[in-house]
Amino acid sequence: MHTRLTGLGLLAALAVVVAACGGGATPGPGSLKIGLVTDVGKLNDQNFNQYSWEGAQDGATKIGAPAPKSAQSAVSDDIKKNVQSFVDQKFDVIVTVGFAATADTYAAARKNPAIKFIGVDQAPCLNAKGDIDATFADCSGDMSKLTPNYQGIQWKEQQPGYLAGMVSAGISKSGHIAAIGGTYTVPAVPNYMIGYVNGAKAVNPSIKVELQYISTAPDAKAFADPAGGKAFTQQLLSTNKDVDVVFQVAGSTGNGILQAACDAKIYGIGVDVDQYISTPATKGCTVVSAEKKLKKNVSDAIQRIASKTDKGGVLKLDISTDDVGLSPYHDSQSLITADLQAKIDKAVADMKAGTLKACDENPFGGCTNTKGMP
Repeated sequence: MHTRLTGLGLLAALAVVVAACGGGATPGPGSLKIGLVTDVGKLNDQNFNQYSWEGAQDGATKIGAPAPKSAQSAVSDDIKKNVQSFVDQKFDVIVTVGFAATADTYAAARKNPAIKFIGVDQAPCLNAKGDIDATFADCSGDMSKLTPNYQGIQWKEQQPGYLAGMVSAGISKSGHIAAIGGTYTVPAVPNYMIGYVNGAKAVNPSIKVELQYISTAPDAKAFADPAGGKAFTQQLLSTNKDVDVVFQVAGSTGNGILQAACDAKIYGIGVDVDQYISTPATKGCTVVSAEKKLKKNVSDAIQRIASKTDKGGVLKLDISTDDVGLSPYHDSQSLITADLQAKIDKAVADMKAGTLKACDENPFGGCTNTKGMP
């Protein structure tokens, strides 16, 4: 989960469109100038900004391009200024991080068709006129045709969620586990949680899973309130005393969820990035994280541009190309029995083969029940 309101796709998953070949001439790969504009916050946030930046660096190295440049956004208004600065400096590839950058990235992509844009966690809903519809009432516009130079990166969160559920059911002693989401109004959140339930039941059909949401809106309470997340989790555990594994799907609010799990001496499951690394205060109880492979995602997008195989539109990345999955188990490796790992490996293979669905999917690649129950 992204640690700010930009995380988890924030409604963006509803706007997936059919990809089409990108247009506009680009220089040779070795001469591409690559710039990255952060989401609000620091470059080394150990989350979306940092791993996207590492992806930009990796992509530049692999295509033999100069080292990329970064521009940090202290406040939301900085995003537009930073994007325009790279445009003015005639950068060839501009990477922007987070949902909050969607409108500015889309506008810049339309005005500058010769520049390639990569939007991490972005999928604008475009109406028939090509304008962004913030209400998601009309998403009939075709991004791949309107901005063939703009790759919007999204994911099938239900797949790593499914694997996290398998881990949770496999290590639970009580047969009672939980998942706490920031809000069900952000599709990525219930995608994770529905997958989690299905994965848990694949290991233990009789397992009991508590699914609770902190807020009814994609606000700071849902995604940027660690103290609130901790208090919410403590309340859940006080009324469900035998819950022994908790999956957080709530951005930095979820850091408080993990802290509450550690304090209760039960297991926690992280989200979006490897939280054993990104949230060291809770690494002692964080068994694994349901992970988006951000470094790979951004690096691959740059390499597609260099090879002229990039396609405009929203890219729904999944496990078939190893773009999502589980993080390493780190200190918790001993909890994973050979039998459990074999089940997880088979689930990964079956999802890659298309014979296992982590949930019933809608046409946009998300789960059909956005309120979080399979």
